[in-house]
Amino acid sequence: MSPFSSRTGRPLILAFEGWNDAGEAASGAVKAIIEHYILEPGPAVESEQFYDYQLNRPSVELTEAGGRRINWPTTTLYIPSTKDVGVHALLGTEPSRAWPTFVANFLDEALAADVTGIIVLGSMLADVPHTRPVEVSRSSESASVRGLLGCDSSRYEGPVGIPTVFANFSEQVGIPSVSLWASVPHYVHHSPAPKVTLALLENLIEIAEFDIDLTDIRAEAATWEVGINDMAEGDEDMTEYIRRLEEDRDIDIADDSDDVSGEEIAEEFERFLRSTDDGDKP
Repeated sequence: MSPFSSRTGRPLILAFEGWNDAGEAASGAVKAIIEHYILEPGPAVESEQFYDYQLNRPSVELTEAGGRRINWPTTTLYIPSTKDVGVHALLGTEPSRAWPTFVANFLDEALAADVTGIIVLGSMLADVPHTRPVEVSRSSESASVRGLLGCDSSRYEGPVGIPTVFANFSEQVGIPSVSLWASVPHYVHHSPAPKVTLALLENLIEIAEFDIDLTDIRAEAATWEVGINDMAEGDEDMTEYIRRLEEDRDIDIADDSDDVSGEEIAEEFERFLRSTDDGDKP
């Protein structure tokens, strides 16, 4: 029995907005899970304890009553609204400080909720073409999970984000975890990337047996790809660059190496971290 199955277990799906979330792909997948299963906001962290407001600034919005409301950065655990749903989700902004305490707080909640497995989502900028299938890597520190899902353990060494800390700590408290990282074309990172979100959701359906209808997001992904094609059509340099990326990708496929390993995507992630001025957000 899989600890990640939404039918027989109680999985927790998590993502963090920021540079762990290129193209808003990882957070978009979690939001789709929250909406589909009608999950309700549950425990959230005390914003001031974990966030530096100069790095993660609060935002202001107008209320229906005509006032103004400040929204502070936070992270929230979303819980089932009915007893027949076992899916949980965690979504928020990567904290600025006290990471061990931050993670421990939510793992305590996960243990109390009898969460059986944690699926960590992330998306990163990479030299990949938008016209080809999205590359999604799977990795786990658990030998049993690697055997179950046929994935690798990560060999990456270097700076990490809060998703990696969650995956590591969850194993320490006895909750198996798997990390899914998707590649986002770096030349379109300023806009949401529904094609990448779609790829993550397809992986989640396979791993967690979700019953989500992907019709709408497939349409969004197709529109997104057409829009980038139209943008590139009037830019010879961009068109040539995409063509080279496609050739490289097709060579990989011909060599039966189109499945990116956890180590390869970790190396790409390391290059991304170094390109963002010592880990600042892009």
